[in-house]
Amino acid sequence: MAKAIMEYNLNETEDIKAHLRAVKSLDMAITLWDIDQLLRHEVKYNGNEVAEKIREEIRQIMSIHNIDLDELMD
Repeated sequence: MAKAIMEYNLNETEDIKAHLRAVKSLDMAITLWDIDQLLRHEVKYNGNEVAEKIREEIRQIMSIHNIDLDELMD
């Protein structure tokens, strides 16, 4: 069994921020997923070309940062 343990010193400002980012990462992934699905719906059912462009841009930005929503939400 593999384990990963992350440790933060919650008396230091930098570690407080890093801890908050780690704790909220699932919420952020879900938020990005919801935005992506909203835009997908707009494209699929309303033919919204602006939504399609925005969705493509968001996905490109996520790709640059090695964020794969399918991998995170699987």
